[in-house]
Amino acid sequence: MPVADIVPGAETYGALREDVPAVPALKGGETVGWVFLTSDVVSTTGYSGKPIHTLVGIGPDAVLTGVHLVKHSEPIVLIGIPDSEIRAVTEGYKGLDLKREAQADAGTAHDLDIISGATVTIMVIDDTIVRGGLKIARRLGLGGLSDDAAATGPARAIDPARTATEDWMTLTGDGSVRRLSLDIGQINEAFRVQGDERAIARPEKGAETEPFIDLYMALLDVPSIGLSLLGEAEYANLKGRLKEGDHAVAVLARGRYSFKGSGYVRGGIFDRIQLIQNDISVRFHDRQHARIGGVLAEGAPSFTEMDLFVIPAESGFDPAQDFRLQLLVQRQVGAIDKVFLTFDLGYRLPEQYLQPVVSAPAASASASGPDLQASDDTDARQMLWKRIWHDRKSDVLVLAGALAVLTLVFFFQMQVTRNERFTFWFRIGFLAFTLVWLGWIENAQLSVVNVLAFFAAVTGEFSWDAFLMDPLVFLLWFAVAAALLFWGRGAYCGWLCPFGALQELSNRLAKLCRIPQWELPWGLHERMWPIKYMIFLGLFGLSLYSLDVAEHYAEVEPFKTAIILKFQRSWPFVAFAGALLLAGLFVERFYCRYLCPLGAALAIPARLRMFDWLKRYRDCGNPCQRCAKECMVQAIHPEGHINPNECLNCLHCQVLYQHDQKCPVCIKKLAKRKRFEVQTGLSRPEPRDATSAAAPAQ
Repeated sequence: MPVADIVPGAETYGALREDVPAVPALKGGETVGWVFLTSDVVSTTGYSGKPIHTLVGIGPDAVLTGVHLVKHSEPIVLIGIPDSEIRAVTEGYKGLDLKREAQADAGTAHDLDIISGATVTIMVIDDTIVRGGLKIARRLGLGGLSDDAAATGPARAIDPARTATEDWMTLTGDGSVRRLSLDIGQINEAFRVQGDERAIARPEKGAETEPFIDLYMALLDVPSIGLSLLGEAEYANLKGRLKEGDHAVAVLARGRYSFKGSGYVRGGIFDRIQLIQNDISVRFHDRQHARIGGVLAEGAPSFTEMDLFVIPAESGFDPAQDFRLQLLVQRQVGAIDKVFLTFDLGYRLPEQYLQPVVSAPAASASASGPDLQASDDTDARQMLWKRIWHDRKSDVLVLAGALAVLTLVFFFQMQVTRNERFTFWFRIGFLAFTLVWLGWIENAQLSVVNVLAFFAAVTGEFSWDAFLMDPLVFLLWFAVAAALLFWGRGAYCGWLCPFGALQELSNRLAKLCRIPQWELPWGLHERMWPIKYMIFLGLFGLSLYSLDVAEHYAEVEPFKTAIILKFQRSWPFVAFAGALLLAGLFVERFYCRYLCPLGAALAIPARLRMFDWLKRYRDCGNPCQRCAKECMVQAIHPEGHINPNECLNCLHCQVLYQHDQKCPVCIKKLAKRKRFEVQTGLSRPEPRDATSAAAPAQ
């Protein structure tokens, strides 16, 4: 981008500074401003879980000279908001005076220009621009701002030895629990001061002294506070959930306004609250959230909302420093339009819960070169994933046990499939386990995005650390890799895919309700197989251009909607997933057969499998078509050949293979054996039916 577009009057960019992630904007060799990329300075993420990259220019007086949205991964286009509106809001930050923002508590001197439907995206953009700008301005001393918030490591940390419990009055009295109370009169007055006529015309109804929201917050991982509020059992559960360096806050409220709202249900992110500390901010996702069953501190009031939120270690949060919880209050002013205000609940951990921390010698830090810093970073990542695996040891053991059982079933499939009833109910039980525990509880649903990300990592700077952060997903991928060599893609697609299990179980219920089942003509069915391969190749091609774009279009997979978010999402996604499941009621495993790009991605390397485990007779396909007609995904060709790319290894054909009442070959063998036993006198001939036996007697 031309430098003059971001810093008017500038002619060229200078060299990147080593100590600050910013480049000077030069005119005639003189610095007339500075330019930085927000993602290099702050790490705030939005719905996508990725930072929004914005190019910002700052003048010597700490006033923004230009702002340009470079790149984002936000799915705003999916909800009908044109990208041009987002860019217009971003460019509107030109002229923002960072000196005023610094004086008004780190970025609250301006009004947010929020677009309805893109609340989180706009707030993330605002946060990255303002906080990133303040950080750069302070480091460079622009506009007289000083770098008084430079991070030198916390001098104090939480004292784990203080475990005494206190009552509610003591906790609120010494500041362990902080409060923000807003009544209806205060809210109406705040919107009146803001000046939006639409909001003023729609005041909150009720008495002015009626509570609008009574909000409380506490740092929950402090032993004394956590034990007082949660009790020993729940506090122990919390500590078991927290990883190394994580913290947690309790947010409690009563009143007519919800600090959670419903946005987190649709998008998995809480858009009404965020935690702010100096130049960092933390926005909470559904995976960082848990409900609190009750507040056990004596004298505590009743609350309508009681929740805890995990502050991840990588956020850089320091419990010894002041921080605040920012509450977003919205007022509906039209069919889709809203007006917003923000209120802050400040928090400072009382001194009695802190203890000094012995800092490492300065010489040690100065002696650390880039290689040593990289080594330390690698060690930290390894410690983190090892801690995660240790904390989720029970989940890993459960999944490992399930995989071991499934492996034994495949190795001894002839013994397992001798009993048709046992095979049927074992499969139903395993699919229920896959759907409920593996999918809905643990969210261990593999995706084609994992395949694309793995390929991108292999062709770039590969590191196992990123893949080891989710133990269950890593274990599943390890099992899939092994299964592809032995059995093909069916081991995962037929048994371990939560959405596949949802399709099959719902189809079973449809059959019980006598919903007609449609079998596509073989010619049409065979020609629809390539669709999923074309979808995968399209996504793969997009990933070569941009992994972010590929992930955007990977929403063709309904996994996030149906499994991760359990259908609690905006209606277009729910309608799409519901349509696929509806089709699956009539055509069993419809999505798996024709549309699944993950199935296509797994089928390609599965061609390298070393064994053919599924047994067949010479009569299979000519003349017998029993297995082909009963195959749930029509993976058996009319001539009897099983297509390994489409087979889901349900093992039903192996049940039929040795069924002496359904398989013609087995029926003939049984009849021949009985004739031999009669001829040799090993058994007596079977008596004829009663009618024919009684006829001679008459």
